Amino acid sequence: TPDTIPCLLSPWSEWSDCSVTCGKGMRTRQRMLKSAAELGDCNEELQQAEKCMLPECPIDCELTEWSQWSECNTSCGKGHMIRTRMIKIEPQFGGTACPETVQRTKCRVRKCLRGPGVEKRRWKEAR
Repeated sequence: TPDTIPCLLSPWSEWSDCSVTCGKGMRTRQRMLKSAAELGDCNEELQQAEKCMLPECPIDCELTEWSQWSECNTSCGKGHMIRTRMIKIEPQFGGTACPETVQRTKCRVRKCLRGPGVEKRRWKEAR
């Protein structure tokens, strides 16, 4: 049987950077075939890949839309009304924090006086 010439291979390169900047990705490394192909078959692998894991990607806070403003909390004079929104996704891994979920604003219904001609129509001021 003729002598088989062993594959001449360069050393593996360094692993590449992970394919992502956060979370799960892949990285690769290569090596080169140094011996001439005519000298025999070389079935060694020339590239390898493996999974890599970087710190979790930040998840930002997500909120629902604001609700409608509530009714004024008084039937006459100055009061306030509120509107709310819900947190859909809590922030994680350094994502942006949630802003306020409740807002108040002043409202004013007709003056609380009894007497002729004082019955003004209701009005609300919303910022």
